Amino acid sequence: MQQRIANIALVVKNYDEAIDFYVRKLNFELVEDTPLTPTKRWVRVKPRGDQQCCLLLAQAGTERQKTAIGNQSGGRVFLFLHTDDFDRDFKNLRAHDIKIVRGPVEEPYGKVAVFEDLYGNLWDLIEPTT
Repeated sequence: MQQRIANIALVVKNYDEAIDFYVRKLNFELVEDTPLTPTKRWVRVKPRGDQQCCLLLAQAGTERQKTAIGNQSGGRVFLFLHTDDFDRDFKNLRAHDIKIVRGPVEEPYGKVAVFEDLYGNLWDLIEPTT
């Protein structure tokens, strides 16, 4: 049996501002932006070089969904972005005024910093030691 996670839904306030953040500031690739209805789109972004999982940007459509924006994981780190060059990507975060919450620090598993996305979800930027 083979299984994999293809997409992770990320609740966002607005499609276009989320695309701008992930593509322009984090340097992700826009994989797909397909209109489904006048108010709903199928929008997928992914880190450059990733061949597997995408973020599915899901614009909040209900009050309940709006409460999840920026709090996808209850205040814990939500996503873990691995990199082959921590210093390059950390410099990019700072150049785009992305809020750094902790770090950078050296851990047994690699170099890591915690940052916030445009809505306040926490991410780890990690250059693994292995």
